[in-house]
Amino acid sequence: MAYLAPIHRPSSVRHAIKLNLLDPKEECLVLAKANRVEIWTPGPGGLVMLHSKPIYGRVAMFAKIRPLGSEVDHLFIGTIRFQYFTVYWNPTTQELDTVQSFVDLTERQMKDSQSRDLCNVDPTGRYLTIELFAGVINLVKMKQPRKGVRKAGDYLDKPEQVRITELRVRASTFLYTQTDRPKIAFLFQEPKGEVKLATYRLVDEKGSFSSFEPQKDRENHVRDLDIGASHLIPVPKGEEDNKRYIVRHATSVKAQLGGVIVVGETKMTYLDDESKAVIHHSLKEASIFVAWEKVDDLHFLLADDYGALHLLTLIVDGAVVLGMDVVKLGKTTKASVMVYMGAGILYIGSHAGDSQVVRLGNVDGEDVSLEILQTLPNIAPVLDFAVMDMGSREGETQMNEYSSGQARIVTGSGAHEQGSLRSVRSGVGLEDIGILADIEEVRGVFNLRSSEQTQADDTLIVSFPTETRVFTFDPQGEIEEVETFRGLALAQHTLLAINLSGGTFLQVTPDSVAILGLGRLVQWHPPKGQSITNASANEGHVLLSVNGLALVSLDLQKELKEVAVQKLSNGDQVACIHVASDIPGLGIVGLWKSGSISILNLATLEVIHSEDLRRTNTTSIPRDIVMTQILPKAVSGPHLFVAMEDGIVLTFNVDKETFHISGRKSVVLGTQQARFQVLPREDNLFNIFATCEHPSLIYGAEGRIVYSAVTAESAVCVCSFDSEAYPGSIIVATTENIKLSKIDTERRTHVRTLHMGRNVRRIAYSKTERAFGIGCIERKLVRGVETIASSFSLVEEVNFGELGEPFWLDGEHGQELVECVTRAELPTVYGSHIPVERFIVGTSYAEEDRLRDTNERGRILIFGIDSSRTPYLVAAHTLKASCRCVRILDGKIVAALVKTVVVYDYTETTESSATLTKLATYRTSTCPIDLAVTGNVIAVGDLMKSVSLLEYIPGVDGLDAKLTEIARHHQASWTTSVVHLEDKSYLQSDAEGNLMVLAHNPAGVTLEDRKRLEVTSEINLGEMVNRIQRVNVEPTPNAIVVPKAFLATTEGSIYLISLITPSSQDLLMRLQARMSEHIITLGDIEFNLYRSFKSTVRETAEPFRFVDGELIERFLDVDEEIQAIICDGLGPSVEDVRNLVEELKRVH
Repeated sequence: MAYLAPIHRPSSVRHAIKLNLLDPKEECLVLAKANRVEIWTPGPGGLVMLHSKPIYGRVAMFAKIRPLGSEVDHLFIGTIRFQYFTVYWNPTTQELDTVQSFVDLTERQMKDSQSRDLCNVDPTGRYLTIELFAGVINLVKMKQPRKGVRKAGDYLDKPEQVRITELRVRASTFLYTQTDRPKIAFLFQEPKGEVKLATYRLVDEKGSFSSFEPQKDRENHVRDLDIGASHLIPVPKGEEDNKRYIVRHATSVKAQLGGVIVVGETKMTYLDDESKAVIHHSLKEASIFVAWEKVDDLHFLLADDYGALHLLTLIVDGAVVLGMDVVKLGKTTKASVMVYMGAGILYIGSHAGDSQVVRLGNVDGEDVSLEILQTLPNIAPVLDFAVMDMGSREGETQMNEYSSGQARIVTGSGAHEQGSLRSVRSGVGLEDIGILADIEEVRGVFNLRSSEQTQADDTLIVSFPTETRVFTFDPQGEIEEVETFRGLALAQHTLLAINLSGGTFLQVTPDSVAILGLGRLVQWHPPKGQSITNASANEGHVLLSVNGLALVSLDLQKELKEVAVQKLSNGDQVACIHVASDIPGLGIVGLWKSGSISILNLATLEVIHSEDLRRTNTTSIPRDIVMTQILPKAVSGPHLFVAMEDGIVLTFNVDKETFHISGRKSVVLGTQQARFQVLPREDNLFNIFATCEHPSLIYGAEGRIVYSAVTAESAVCVCSFDSEAYPGSIIVATTENIKLSKIDTERRTHVRTLHMGRNVRRIAYSKTERAFGIGCIERKLVRGVETIASSFSLVEEVNFGELGEPFWLDGEHGQELVECVTRAELPTVYGSHIPVERFIVGTSYAEEDRLRDTNERGRILIFGIDSSRTPYLVAAHTLKASCRCVRILDGKIVAALVKTVVVYDYTETTESSATLTKLATYRTSTCPIDLAVTGNVIAVGDLMKSVSLLEYIPGVDGLDAKLTEIARHHQASWTTSVVHLEDKSYLQSDAEGNLMVLAHNPAGVTLEDRKRLEVTSEINLGEMVNRIQRVNVEPTPNAIVVPKAFLATTEGSIYLISLITPSSQDLLMRLQARMSEHIITLGDIEFNLYRSFKSTVRETAEPFRFVDGELIERFLDVDEEIQAIICDGLGPSVEDVRNLVEELKRVH
């Protein structure tokens, strides 16, 4: 039984609409992201999300309707399962409420329309048309207002289906008319390929719907349209003084406003549907237009497939249309939908890249400006991803535990020019309270309390390379910079400043150590000609590094008495020092030359314990150290954290009695050393803020250490600042300013982006090379000709910086596309026969017309990595079919070719030469798409025929090796990915958004039982899964679920699949059933119907042995009364169920 939990919610925007949903006078923006509806409103810095609501279904269409008599708009929503409903904004509850809903039950007998599902609304708001199926249009009439209809009535009449002869409709729209009989236009393709435009009246003189018979009802029939025509733009009639006029017996018919524009690839066509006049405008440069939006009656925005934004302008003389002009404005993201918000503000929603808010200037003039105001991240579509374990750097067990922050998901996202690498990691938010000052070159920040009576921090010390500045805070939060403060040395760089007992405080500068306050001044100076380079202190001692060559311990209780001095020998130097604030008399020093750390007795500077840190990297140096109590003392002793120069953080357990260290673990946080700052917690424990390329908050939770990403990418240094006006805050100094912030401990997903400008189609991670191997496809448009080129390259594991030079595929037989990338340790027959790290790339040739005289259809390429981190070709094996997927089986290469699975023996004779020898083949049902190898069993995901299991039997005694089918799932299923979960279980995804867990029973009673894969769990996700990656997580003894795999979808979602432990299965299933009865979402759609398996050949009534974590975790969001109703008769108490759900939430 499986548990599905969301890690990253869908971010792709396919539908957006502007309407007066919240207020009669102010418009808002409504977005659809898969199964979520979001309401956004304009703010000072761009758009701000006001409300987000999940629905039981994926949104397929939006429409704005205004019920008769209503002051605000209602939103019409349709889902991919043909469920339709209207919602309005309830100002009392501040929620969206359902008004009316209905379901189309005819989809089983219909053929899908050629274009996506469409909903058009008559400009007068009296009629709707819904286009779902070829040759059929659903017509809906608005009812007359009745009492109470505004909130609970049914103002939409029952849909009426009408047949139309235009089967292949590309686009449709209502036209602007001055009569009560609306006109609708269809852009359609004839069976022979010709594209035409036809217009009809929607209703006849009696108000009945038209029969749409071409000979009788068709008013216009326009030929000679662009073969690539894709959109229709209705043109308003214009202002009152520009209304159309008719001249009888005119020598030539003139086109006037109120017609329709046909958007083509090479030309635009304008039709005045009343005068039947047609105007053509040829484009200077061909473009594939994907979206349009109206600016005003004469200006329209067009977005093309390459991310260019164009402005289409109607050239008019009064109401007469003289021509058209199309001007390219600039580059934006590739649009799926555009919404003009007014005042020059345009929202561009994208499926292929980040969404954007742009400002257009001087639209009516000649030089239109384009400025990007806001970028809204989108990781869709996720083409591939790799799971990087940030721990296990030195041979520890690999633990892909996402919630602990150690598992980092790196995705290949976006399409073509919007292609990017995205780092997805569990983290906490940093909420900015305010900016104190725009200051650069900050070297350190320290919090102080101005007096012994003060219980809160009220003074901030900011250190610069040549000076120190002081800021004071009053109880109301007012901030003032002061010129002097209690004798503090402000003309020097401050290394350390802390409060001491008795109302005094300590300041350490390169020239002195001073105890200040209450009229006291006690100082210590280093020997003449020397300076203090590092300092750390607690209430008892201060430990100093002098010139980096000597350690000095001063007793703070004895007026800075010099209690111990130790000069380093063997040419070593001090790299870092630390004095534990909560462990008296203990100091730690990190040494430069030896790369070791020593725990010291501060009274004598004698070594208590020493540890050599260098293992895999013999040159890395400890650069910062912290020893503190992260976990409760009842659970664990202190932990020692060491930031190494190469970006790795080492963690050690510290014995409470002897202070010896053990249990070494490593986590990579960056490519350069992290800087630690200890932050106190309320429970006498401490957190650690690590500033580096990937800032992290290190804290204890549920008996483990968690590394959470923090949204503070430019942070240089931090300190706690628990002031009266801002309790629990921290000071964050960045490269540009100093901010007052607060850490939100609620875990969330953090995404960082590296734009590549090309499709990152495949990605594989190599821990040995500390890099990702990426297979990219680059598209360019040169003088109207599109070119495609593929490459394989390496990017650095932390910052994604490109390493070496990319290897471009030669394209000897035309365009060669990267199909798959895998890293592996492959055997060698030279030297010491030690397996070597290699990347394997499978390719295909795309231009069939250039392959007629050859049998070559693809290649398997083996790459090594040279000393300059550049890929070089070890071997190239030519194939007679495309290579869709590659996996490794005991040093052998398993390749999924078109119609065939092949096992190759790999023989590498030198570092730059190798051969592949075919050992065994298996003919699949159609085309293998994905492979999962476990032991000698290969799970094959077939394009149409689900999953089959093959067993590889090596050749013995002169017999050839062979592949034998041992089991099969006997159902049609368009597989997209397959992965092994555990034992004999496999997870499969299909193109229709379903997930299935398939189990093999080799101990079945009959042969048929042993050769059949049985469905043990199934659910409809509603999004197509592109990739599934298995993870290894060691479960806790009382775990409810055990994480097994991550999966990523075309809509930008990432989910965690877990298996439910047997003891929790019944409870979770019953809890899901109870919650589905009491949790109502928009549209009143049933949960079981939403998550039930659905394909073209089979449909169920409910999910089978699958628990939806998104529904379960909503238990924490409902009020206590609903929680009590859900738990009534369930068994556990409300508190027990709440604790259960919180534990499930902590898994991801």
